[in-house]
Amino acid sequence: MPETSLTAGARLRAALEIERPLQVVGTVNAYAALLAERSGFRALYDVCEDVRRITAASPLPLLVDADTGFGSAFNIARSTRELLRAGAAGMHLEDQVSAKRCGHRPGKALVQAAEMVDRIRAAVDARSDPAFVIMARTDAHAVEGQAAALERAAAYVAAGADMIFAEALKTLEEYRQFTDALGVPVLANITEYGQTPLFKVTELAAAGVRLVLYPLSAFRAAARAQLTVYGAIRAEGTQQSVLDLMQTRAELYQVLGYHEYEKKLDELFGKEKP
Repeated sequence: MPETSLTAGARLRAALEIERPLQVVGTVNAYAALLAERSGFRALYDVCEDVRRITAASPLPLLVDADTGFGSAFNIARSTRELLRAGAAGMHLEDQVSAKRCGHRPGKALVQAAEMVDRIRAAVDARSDPAFVIMARTDAHAVEGQAAALERAAAYVAAGADMIFAEALKTLEEYRQFTDALGVPVLANITEYGQTPLFKVTELAAAGVRLVLYPLSAFRAAARAQLTVYGAIRAEGTQQSVLDLMQTRAELYQVLGYHEYEKKLDELFGKEKP
């Protein structure tokens, strides 16, 4: 359990020192955050929609995908301030054009390095907590090659980026080149069905990687299970055949602390349990 007297950004930086590399798992809502916390993860990941709900539910530091910053320098500054107010530990900005594509798909286009530098500077200038993490993601490896990606990353660090998100690398040696060249933590995005092999934590640690991101693993599994359940109910008129796929009511209540909630209600309102 992280020290909650620290700011969220400081908790993320502390987790980074405790676990090497730090495994960061995607959580699509507050309940997923509670499940990840119970599973032993020290840091979470989201894409902005549920930041306040997640940070209210779990003390684990939350890294947020801020895309390209959602506009000009003023928009980036506002996004930074809003994420701080919502309790996020950090954000990452990327160097794609505003009409961006998935980082593991072809056809990506980048802004000039100078424009990305301005994005980073706007975010750094807007943060009120110096521990709040500004991470720079570069998609240059797939577009301009490894040398250009390394050059961009170095420029982003010089502009104030605390960490680097090296997207869509294909080998451990490429990660090693990033970690050797930069004086800040480097994140590896180990997402399924993409350009990057599903490297093990130990392999990435040996390459000097400090954070390992699994943004959609639990979501993909949940989506497949949902389709199975929906199909069974529709075809069979009952969910009986898919009960084994489900979390039980008792397990749900345990995660939520529901019995403690009922106990408090009884204390407050003097109701006797049936």
